[in-house]
Amino acid sequence: MNEQQITALKKELSHPKKIVIVPHKGPDGDAIGSITSLYEYLIQLNHQVHMISPNDFPDFLKWMAHTEQIINYEKDSKLADYIIKEADLIFSLDHNALHRTGEMQTILEESTASFVMIDHHQQPDPYATYMYSDTGMSSTCQMMYHFFEMMDHVEYITPSMAASMYTGILTDTGSFKYRSTTSTTLRVAAALVDKGADAESINRNIYDANSVSRLKLLGVALNNMTVLSNYRTAFITLTQQELDDNAFKKGDTEGFVNYALSLKDVVFAQIFIQKADEGIIKTSLRSKGNFDVNTLARKHWNGGGHLNAAGGKSDLDMKLQSIN
Repeated sequence: MNEQQITALKKELSHPKKIVIVPHKGPDGDAIGSITSLYEYLIQLNHQVHMISPNDFPDFLKWMAHTEQIINYEKDSKLADYIIKEADLIFSLDHNALHRTGEMQTILEESTASFVMIDHHQQPDPYATYMYSDTGMSSTCQMMYHFFEMMDHVEYITPSMAASMYTGILTDTGSFKYRSTTSTTLRVAAALVDKGADAESINRNIYDANSVSRLKLLGVALNNMTVLSNYRTAFITLTQQELDDNAFKKGDTEGFVNYALSLKDVVFAQIFIQKADEGIIKTSLRSKGNFDVNTLARKHWNGGGHLNAAGGKSDLDMKLQSIN
């Protein structure tokens, strides 16, 4: 975001507005952390603010402040549509293309509001009036901290905002082990701890919230893992029946693909998860080094993401995925 845009946005936010904050479909820790921290910031500036998520998000993220205020579009689309139509300003966080919002895409495209994009994914669509896009950032939550710096409002960061942003950085960096973790990322994380984020408590909430059914599902996933040593590749499959047999809940498969990537000599890992209600196979891709899964996901899986982490989907049968 250049100086001209920063000045213009400061002016926009200098008086009360009706504001909507929207994450991507299937929001993760970075998406929920960024929207809840921004929500609290804008409330402090006396704006009328609503968070609208395309669908539900995992239970292990619902400890964060203000998550109970998030409107689920799948459950309350009429209310959400009305709020979006009335909005003066719409923040799209952790996504840079409106199709990433699923069924919300149409109502968002019809909106006359000004859009503010804050995102770190590659190849953004040019729909936003104010665009803060940086693919070198570890996470949108790191960008939120820098956004508050741009607004000259770091002092507005409360302990709950700090906890939300720390969560997004933690989860999107794989606990600070991905290559996107820079010295600046670590300094921001430290600043958030100074602002009141309890790192030990956040780690426990995110990583020590397993249910018996999730661990059993992980066992199934690992048993299904196939290793293609000659290609330094491993992949995992999970059918709808396997999900149902293990009482699957949203978020239960989060991080499963990383077990395949953790194998010695494996540089590319992928997981295929059947979604019978949507008629698709959802897939997540992870890699090490310079293996570009963003390009792979865009070319073959109707998706995209980052160099080392991407996602997508397919309408092929599960049995055909490994053939392609």
